[in-house]
Amino acid sequence: MLAKRIIPCLDIKNGRTVKGLNFNNLTDAGDPVKLAAKYYADGADELVLLDISATLEDRETFIDVVRNVAKTIFIPFTVGGGVKSVEQAEKLLKTGADKISINTAAIQNPQLIRQLSEKFGSQCVVVAIDAKATQDGWEVLSHAGTMTTGISVITWAKKCELLGAGEILLTSYTSDGTKSGFATDLTLRVSQTLNIPVIASGGAGIPQHFADIFTKGNADAALAAGIFHFENYTITAVKNFLLEQGINVRN
Repeated sequence: MLAKRIIPCLDIKNGRTVKGLNFNNLTDAGDPVKLAAKYYADGADELVLLDISATLEDRETFIDVVRNVAKTIFIPFTVGGGVKSVEQAEKLLKTGADKISINTAAIQNPQLIRQLSEKFGSQCVVVAIDAKATQDGWEVLSHAGTMTTGISVITWAKKCELLGAGEILLTSYTSDGTKSGFATDLTLRVSQTLNIPVIASGGAGIPQHFADIFTKGNADAALAAGIFHFENYTITAVKNFLLEQGINVRN
C-alpha cells in the first residue's frame, strides 16, 4: 500500500498566509516562505499554495511567492488560485511549481482540464473541489466558496477524472476551520468512485482526524492548515501518531 501523505496548505492573500472559518474571518498565519521552509524541515510530504483571492480579484496567481518557495523546499508543491489558461499554468510550472490546481476555471471551462493534462501530463493536474453539505447532498461551490453551482460533487469528480485530472483536492467547506474532523463520508464516496488519488481537506483538529480520514474515508492524502500554522501539532507528531495506529506514512 502506498504511504499516506500529509500535506500542509498555505492559503495566501496579499502575500501573507491566512486561515479562516468556512473560508471567512481570516487570521494572519505568517510569512508563506518561512512556513514552507518550516514544514519542509518537519517532514511534509508535499505542500499546497493557494492564492485564495486571485479568482475573486480576477488576477493571476502570485509568481514571486511561488519562485521563493521553490528555492526553499525540495518536495513537490502544488499551486492554485486564478489559473485560467495553459499559458498561466506553464508560467507557474516554469517558476518552480510541480502541479497546478484549478477550481472555478475548470467549472467554467471543463475542457481546460483536458488541455492541461495533454500539455503537461495528468500528474500535474489537480482539480480542487469545494463541497458544501445541503439537504440534497454535497454541492460544488465556486469562486472561493462564495457561489453555488447546483453541481453534484460525485458527478463533477467523475467528469474531472474522465477529462484527465490526476488528483482531486476535496475540501469540505462545511468542515473548513472547525477542527471537528474531515468529511469522512463524502471522502469515502468520492474515493470509491474514482481511480485517481483523493486529497481530503477541511476540518483537521487532532491527529485522530488524520487516522479517521485514512481508515474511514480512504483518502490518499490529508491536507491541513490551522492545526500546523498555530502549532497545535507538528507534522512529525501527526506522523508518529499514525505510525502507532499502523497507518503507513513516510518517516
